[in-house]
Amino acid sequence: MTMAVTEPAIAHRYITVLADLLRDTAVNDERGVTLSLDEGFARVGRAAREAHARGNKIMFIGNGGSAAISSHMAIDYLKNGGLRTMALNDAATLTALGNDLGYDKVFAAQLELHALPGDLIVAISSSGRSANILNAVDMARTRECGVVTFSGFSEDNPLRRCGDVNFYIRSGQYGFVEVGHLALCHASFDIAMGWNGSS
Repeated sequence: MTMAVTEPAIAHRYITVLADLLRDTAVNDERGVTLSLDEGFARVGRAAREAHARGNKIMFIGNGGSAAISSHMAIDYLKNGGLRTMALNDAATLTALGNDLGYDKVFAAQLELHALPGDLIVAISSSGRSANILNAVDMARTRECGVVTFSGFSEDNPLRRCGDVNFYIRSGQYGFVEVGHLALCHASFDIAMGWNGSS
């Protein structure tokens, strides 16, 4: 006899899977060398502080849910962290550039105009295969910017090899990947801001 899964049981399982995925986050540097999650967070925090100290800025890019994460984190870095940040997802800008240049250029075109050597680009893509994100990272490199990436889905997604620090969630489910990315971004920021281990 098969017992039906009750709502509390499936909800608890969802949270458990998400927590396990976060604990199992893969982190590597630009050479593919594996980093601990703590070291990845430390490098991101250091890169953000150093960019600000030089007079540079942090720019977040992402599509859909990842765009929402970009906006959320840009505000937190600005308001709570006192760092120069922006999310490159203004609706009028994206539609104008998408119409005139193609959607695959909407972030690269903005970086071509805004990015300065020493800026930090945070590229967020669930699949790690979005052409507009990959093109933007290429542009960031030509502008001598630092790059941090967050991706998921396939282990061989190209974005996972593009950053100075790369965070990868081992899941093909949008919900887990997107919530995981937001949790990782927030954790990195909160720890850099001095989180003391309390709830």
